Amino acid sequence: MIITEKLFEIEDQVENLVSAILASDSITLYKKNREAMYTSQDIMEKQKTFLSAKESFERIEPYGNHAPDFRTKQRAVRQAKRALDMSEEVAEFRFSETEVQTILDVIGLSVAKTISEDIKVNAGNPFFEKGKHSGCGGSCHAS
Repeated sequence: MIITEKLFEIEDQVENLVSAILASDSITLYKKNREAMYTSQDIMEKQKTFLSAKESFERIEPYGNHAPDFRTKQRAVRQAKRALDMSEEVAEFRFSETEVQTILDVIGLSVAKTISEDIKVNAGNPFFEKGKHSGCGGSCHAS
């Protein structure tokens, strides 16, 4: 790659974009929610409970239904995970994390579309609209 003045201009514009993203309300909320989640004693206890249940289940998992307490330990892992996921701090963090990911997906898609409609963009959100769909519309599979 040949370094030209245009490359420096693009680099400056990228730095401006990053600065604008970091100054946005979405990033500020994301950082606040992340801090709240990682400093919460309640979350730490729920995470410790989950990890303990998961470790206990993983020890017997290879034996499947033949292991004593297989279903009980499997259920304990699911309940601990649910308790962790349903915590207000975790839910708020995940919501703000998805919002930031959507912003980054929109920016990436916008840059790609500006260059060419044929550029594929891997959006982190599986529900994100990717623009022009090049699939078969569901009618190409043999029945």
